Amino acid sequence: MNQFLIGLVLLIGLMLPPVANLMESVMIIHMHMQMPMLVISGFFMGQLFQQRFPHFFSKYNQEGIPGILLFIIIMGYWMLPRTMDEALTVNSVELFKFTSLPFLAGVPLRDSWKKLSKNRKNYTIAFFTVMFLGMGWLYIQANDQLCNNYLVVDQMILGWGFITMAICLVIYLIYTAVVDPSLYE
Repeated sequence: MNQFLIGLVLLIGLMLPPVANLMESVMIIHMHMQMPMLVISGFFMGQLFQQRFPHFFSKYNQEGIPGILLFIIIMGYWMLPRTMDEALTVNSVELFKFTSLPFLAGVPLRDSWKKLSKNRKNYTIAFFTVMFLGMGWLYIQANDQLCNNYLVVDQMILGWGFITMAICLVIYLIYTAVVDPSLYE
């Protein structure tokens, strides 16, 4: 219940208009800070859902694959430039952002991640590495303004943020391939 309250307070704090407006005013903060924090709030709240509905999660997400696929679909949707734009201009899309990221991405991630095998976890991380490289390249190379609410320089900064995250994920994947954790237990 403690984690649920932390997640709920985080979600409500992120939904407050001054906080939301501040975080959405800078493109990289909108994509790389607000959206992951919304997923983290759902991750925290997911513990209560797992305790209240254990049969649902054990029946429909036995090996974690359906939940991680839902997480990937929701995250992929919110990486598109048009959805970021619509979240700023259309209230129903912004409401969908504040519900889909915590409850359709964060909760399934919490339930699925521990059920996935090490290889499936690494495949998921590798998928996001490729996706981040692709999105980074798109945002950096696009000469036109992809998001109407942000400047071209903002999208270039976001592109470099995606590239940086992809490099960090590559370092992590190399680390997990090279280092044997049993040597340190």
